[in-house]
Amino acid sequence: MPDFVFDDSDLTADFAQSAVDTVMRGADDGELFVERGQSEALTFDDGRLKNASFDSSRGFGLRCVAGETTGFAQGTDMSPAALSRAANAVIMAKSGHEGTVSASPQRTNTKLYPDIDPVADPDFARKVSLLQEIDAYCRAMDTSVVQVSATLSGSRRAVSILRAGGERYDDVRPMVRLNISITAEHEGRRETGFAGAGGRQAYSAYIQDVDWKRMAKEALRQAKVNLKSVPAPAGQMDVVLGPGWPGVLLHEAMGHGLEGDFIRKGTSAFSGKLGERVASKGVTIVDDGSIAGLRGSLTIDDEGTPTECTTLIEDGILKGFMQDRLNARLLDVPATGNGRRESFAHAPMPRMTNTFMQSGDKDPEEILADLKDGIYATNFGGGQVDITSGKFVFQCTEAYRVRNGKIEEPLKGATLIGDGPAVLQQIRHVGNDMELDPGIGVCGKAGQGVPVGVGQPSLYIEGMTVGGSAV
Repeated sequence: MPDFVFDDSDLTADFAQSAVDTVMRGADDGELFVERGQSEALTFDDGRLKNASFDSSRGFGLRCVAGETTGFAQGTDMSPAALSRAANAVIMAKSGHEGTVSASPQRTNTKLYPDIDPVADPDFARKVSLLQEIDAYCRAMDTSVVQVSATLSGSRRAVSILRAGGERYDDVRPMVRLNISITAEHEGRRETGFAGAGGRQAYSAYIQDVDWKRMAKEALRQAKVNLKSVPAPAGQMDVVLGPGWPGVLLHEAMGHGLEGDFIRKGTSAFSGKLGERVASKGVTIVDDGSIAGLRGSLTIDDEGTPTECTTLIEDGILKGFMQDRLNARLLDVPATGNGRRESFAHAPMPRMTNTFMQSGDKDPEEILADLKDGIYATNFGGGQVDITSGKFVFQCTEAYRVRNGKIEEPLKGATLIGDGPAVLQQIRHVGNDMELDPGIGVCGKAGQGVPVGVGQPSLYIEGMTVGGSAV
């Protein structure tokens, strides 16, 4: 692949390297990030192919860092003139600054995903045929099914990162995803269930009959559970969270607060607490972008740093943070491979990859048995979080009332309200059943969205505020 990002353009790798060397002279850091990508999405809805889109993108982002000042310019014109204009703009960031370019990232031989092209394989006709098959199967599963929507999406992004002195880092990143949504109706009431999966693998990992049929059955199960749901109660009560995707709550409620920029600026609820107890004993949380094939994994981050497993909280003690190069340099700590950007048009910042809580020692059945009167939440939808305080509101898309350790009626409209630092201290039990989510996470920060993974074991949390509409 080495020159795929420069092929069919007027810009050569040699000219680009020369421009980078000039811009970085006297700077503290920076790089030229060049990207070429293709993406495709097909949606089968209401019994027909409703949407088929294909996009290609190509461009560069040039960054010059001096102290805390960053100059950044991006463009889609892959020409020497365009890069020269960008260089003249970003070079102002180092005006009057005398620095030495930071050492380049270390290299590894690790490769976390295959060099494949999901846009081309399987071909368009096969994808449409598969979506038709999924639609027919879902509608035949149950007479209550009134609506089916299935989406296949795939992308391939090739990136090159050029640094001063001829350093270059290349990566080709595939991504696929399959989503199935089913709406069921009973006595005039309609409810929807959803299932999806994806990652940095070939479509073949998700579109075998056994895989998509399992997702279809899960979507129908959720829809039928929701048809039986009753208004959720409101008040202070204990809550048990299921394993896997419910980790999105911890991702939002505490994950962003452990990113290096908020720590450096002192705006995180965890600032100044390194080495202190911030969670209950038994709580260990890591961010690991080095797990092969996962949605949030990267061979190298968007600054060229290899990803790794970073321990954030160990047995309740705050141990570390997620760092890009800029914040790591200013805090005098190593970069952790968490410098990420949505595309060439964005500057990198500290972001999560796959963030999850590790298993504890409690059997999940024992955890539920200990819940005398509360909520069992197994699936979540959208939520809102204040990163500075960690305060959050999350909507449960699947939850149940629990009485005397027994799961009873499903609930509709339940929301969980609290703040991340407090919730970490309110964890009574940590299950031994850690799961990662199936590959559906997207994380937003400062207007940029990136794919992520989340996960956790079953958790017993004391005294959460539950919002509901039951009286």
